[in-house]
Amino acid sequence: MLLGTVLVLLLFSAAPASAHAALRGTDPDDGSVVQRAPRHLTLTFTESVGLLDDSFRVFGPDQRRVHTGEAEHADGRSDTARVGLPGKLARGTYTVAWRVVSADSHPVSGAFTFSVGKRSATSAQIDTGPDEDPLTGGLHDAARYLAYLAAALLVGTVAFALLCRPADTAPLRRPLVAAWWTLLGSTAALLLLRAPYETGAGPAAAFDLSALERTLTSRPGLGLLARLAVLLLTAAFLLRLSRRRDHHEPLMRAVGATLAVALALTWAAAEHASAGIQVPVAMTSSVLHLVATGVWLGGLVALLLTLRRASVEALTEVVPRFSRIAFASVTVLAVTGLYQSWRGLGTLDALTGTSYGRLLLAKLVAVTALLLAAGYSRRWTARLAAPAATARTAAAERVPQPVGVGASAQSEVPGEPGESGGAGASGATGEAGEPGEPQEPKAPEEPRKPSGTPEPVPGSGEEDPRRRGLRRSVLVEVAVAAVVLLITTLLTTTLPGRAQAEAAQRPPVGALPPTTLVTVPFDTGGGTLSGRGTVQATLDPARVGENGVQAVVYGADKGLVVVPEVRITFSLPSREVGPIDAKLTDVGGYWSANSVNLPLAGTWTMKTTVRVSDVDQVTVSKRVRIAP
Repeated sequence: MLLGTVLVLLLFSAAPASAHAALRGTDPDDGSVVQRAPRHLTLTFTESVGLLDDSFRVFGPDQRRVHTGEAEHADGRSDTARVGLPGKLARGTYTVAWRVVSADSHPVSGAFTFSVGKRSATSAQIDTGPDEDPLTGGLHDAARYLAYLAAALLVGTVAFALLCRPADTAPLRRPLVAAWWTLLGSTAALLLLRAPYETGAGPAAAFDLSALERTLTSRPGLGLLARLAVLLLTAAFLLRLSRRRDHHEPLMRAVGATLAVALALTWAAAEHASAGIQVPVAMTSSVLHLVATGVWLGGLVALLLTLRRASVEALTEVVPRFSRIAFASVTVLAVTGLYQSWRGLGTLDALTGTSYGRLLLAKLVAVTALLLAAGYSRRWTARLAAPAATARTAAAERVPQPVGVGASAQSEVPGEPGESGGAGASGATGEAGEPGEPQEPKAPEEPRKPSGTPEPVPGSGEEDPRRRGLRRSVLVEVAVAAVVLLITTLLTTTLPGRAQAEAAQRPPVGALPPTTLVTVPFDTGGGTLSGRGTVQATLDPARVGENGVQAVVYGADKGLVVVPEVRITFSLPSREVGPIDAKLTDVGGYWSANSVNLPLAGTWTMKTTVRVSDVDQVTVSKRVRIAP
């Protein structure tokens, strides 16, 4: 009941959205200037996000951290994050660093700015919170890989025992026990490391009880708890399997298949398949892909162990069965892998233009090598099965055929009882075995191997070369399979190409808007130092739309100077737009304009007029680039 409840929570809390959360919008808007201080900060994402204790870090114009309330979802919507602000905020620019956990279990972070009343002359350095701790990240990735490896071995070994039906299952007991304990340990490690992985803290934070409590109520935490529950049920199943009887096999296969699907669901419900387009289809495909991977790759290990101890006669039954199962698994992997690749990439350009696509290409190369090794193994399988098929055909031919009515069933070997004067058996017609008729000599039979002759011992030098060749090719398959699982682990932690393309279509998030600094030297003439200097003009964010402009005047001695007037205008000659007056105002020490609307992208001409006295002024032109 507990397992069913946890899996239902996992499945039905998976909202259809882009894998890896992307910031869709903020309130206040990124880079905006508001006249009144907002009471809340609200972020809207492209998918459901989980909140952390330190999801928001707000810094004021003085670069000190602003006290905020507790982060929560706005209006109960899981794709939003909101935090309360103090009642009074000083005028100037504020920077907001955020960090949340996307629906596919990966933490994402970024930053944006807004200003109250006016922009500050200088902005605080954005702190997006702690980066991922290398040790925590390494331990987390290692635990994920071990979990994949153990799950494949567990599913594949059980499937091999139930479907291939080897006469001796003793070689499979140790890998079953090792796989179960490894999956249990790696799952427990992932559960403990979840909190520091999300917050970017060191491994010591894994023992923070409050953080662990938060993990146990999150989507990834529920997935890991469900996996532990499935493992407990699997332990009971394995104990029952060790005492199974033949008439219980259909039931055992059904139970084993159910547990394998449930185990795969604990991954599918908390990773890429649970977010993005076509979620139900994607999760079904993911479950089938994971189960087929386990049946094939884990079954290879089971086959390798069986090859070391089973007799040739036993292998001629087991190996062809696994060959057919492996072929079916590869077919499922090909179909589901093709669908998942399309869903993750989106476009062919992403295959080489994104990290996800390049990892997918590497996996394709590894899988191709695996299929080549599998084809080589199939040839050894055919060679191993050929003598057994020949022996069965020969045995069928030696079965006595029914004789005619009245014929005596006598021995065909001379000298046996039932012979008549050394002749063959006489039938009712008298056509065979006439006295004195010469008999055609029989070809000598090949000496038969005594039934009690033992099989060659593996490693003794007398081992069947066919079995030795098959074992070597399967060993190559197992080695390449480990590489395939490693690449699969990396793929699950990489932003899919489709999501990366969606994020690229939105304005950059997670950094300050781009700022253009223009240095304008001026000289009003007359040869006096008071008529020479520079104006440093800052255009923020230098994009189409509303921009802020600040100008600071420096004298010839590089010190700040006070002048009667600074005027800046913008024009776009290629489109015959302008001049647009920035309407700078003196705000004490520098000149500023909070809202200058530049409607088109392109290279604009910025004219700066500096008046140092009633009669001395100069205008200098500079070209600035306004991005789309």
